Parts: sequence; C-alpha cells; structure tokens
Amino acid sequence: MTGAGGMLGRDLVEVLATAHTVTPATRADLDVTDAAAVHAAVAGHDVVVNAAAWTDVDGAESDEAAATRVNGEAVAHLATACAAHGARLIQLSTDYVFPGDAATPYREDTPTAPINAYGRSKLAGELAVTRLLPDAGYVVRTAWLYGAHGRNFVSTMLGLASQREFLDVVDDQRGQPTWSYALARQVRALAGAALAGRAAPGVYHGTCAGETTWYGLARAAFVLHGLDPDRIRPITSNRFPRLAARPAYSVLGHDRWAAAGLSPLPDWHAALSDALALAAPPSPWKVA
Repeated sequence: MTGAGGMLGRDLVEVLATAHTVTPATRADLDVTDAAAVHAAVAGHDVVVNAAAWTDVDGAESDEAAATRVNGEAVAHLATACAAHGARLIQLSTDYVFPGDAATPYREDTPTAPINAYGRSKLAGELAVTRLLPDAGYVVRTAWLYGAHGRNFVSTMLGLASQREFLDVVDDQRGQPTWSYALARQVRALAGAALAGRAAPGVYHGTCAGETTWYGLARAAFVLHGLDPDRIRPITSNRFPRLAARPAYSVLGHDRWAAAGLSPLPDWHAALSDALALAAPPSPWKVA
C-alpha cells in the first residue's frame, strides 16, 4: 500500500490490516515515480492500494509536469507492475476530474473534463489504470476528505474556533464531506469483493451520501462540538481567490456499489458525528 504516511493512508493501513496482510509504503519507503522500484515493490502482492499523490492543488498550477509525474506517470508504473505480477490495483482519485458545472450527481460514467492542473494530473492516472489494467484496475474517486491524521478543513475550522470570534466560510461550492476512516473501510470492502470476483473493475465513487457546502460543514462541526454555529458566516468563493479554479459542484453518484454487493458510504453528517465522537479523548480536533 502506497501513501501509507498520509491522512487517508494511515487509516487504510489500520483498516486493511484487520482483514489482510499489509505492506505499508510511505514516500520515504518507495518513490512511486521510479518504475524499477515500483516493479520490485509490487511483486508478491495480490492487491495494491495507491494512496500516494501530489495533493497541492494550487501548486499543480505552477508545476503541472511534476504533479503529473506523481498522479499520472507513477500510476502507470504501478499499473504496469500489477499487470506483470497479476495483482489488482485500487487507485484513489478525485472529484476534480469533473468540471463542477452539473446540477445533479455525477455518475461514474459521466464524461470527465477537469478545469485545473491537479484534475488533469489525476485523470492521467485514471486513464493509465483503465488502459493498462482493463480487467484488474479499480478507480475510487473521493472528495472533501477529513480525518484524524492530517491537516484538513474540519480540524482547521475547529482549531480556529479558539482564535477568532467569527469565521467566514465559502457557501457557493457544494460537495460531500467524507471521513477518511469510512473511506478506508469502503476500500477494504472493495478489495475483498475484487479478490472474490464480485466487484467488476472500473470506476467507483467513494464519497459520503448527501451534500452540503463548506459553510454547512463548518456549522455542523461547530454544533457537534458544542460551539455556536452562528459564529460561521457565509461568503462567496470570489472572496478567497485561488490559483487553481475549484469545481462549484462536486456531488458524486454511487450506483456501482450495488452491483458489487456493497453499500455506499453513509450520510456525511452521520459520518462526521462518528468521526468527532471517536476522536475524543484525546482529540485531534483542537478546540481550546
């Protein structure tokens, strides 16, 4: 499993180890852009889960080639190695492969059209999986991730609660907040179904059900922490210009899970409640 030191990666290692023998590889352990090293690392494994990624969305605008080496070319190395060793590959991808101009949830087979360099780099990885592993490649798109093991929107909002009286939060981008631990459990289920021959290769959407805005998520986190949600004030995206354009609508559909005999992820609000409850004590969600 690559990317084992990241927020999602740490949850994946913990969750996958309950059902499988896991070989965790952090960035220090494996350079996924090194084709020979990847080939050697994949040998002897039945399933490879790739959580290694360039995640700096704005940074990708300045160096798209570097982002594509990690999010695209490295995935091709992994897919080639998996094909050579007879392994299945589960590739973590993103809602950013879509343009964000829809009004209803994106289906797994909706045509892609990323609007920024990061999305293009992740799409390159998806295309490598489908081209090189048509019978053993799985792409799991996720979005709006938060968790206990890394910096993320939820921990940032709760951390700022002790520093500012009011927080201005974007209310014109819609998506599906997704708990990294819940996603890790979904990946474990997919890996089991793939090994059992129940899950067809292709694209799956690994986001929690329902939808909200960043403003709605911040308010929900405050309520669950016993804080006054009216301290969160709605603003529009143009108040916080970013180098990379963000999709305004990042809601994904989850139809393909049923064919694999699996339920989709739970509602985002229920998952957030579980995440915050299980994190304490001690709590990584810092509120003084």
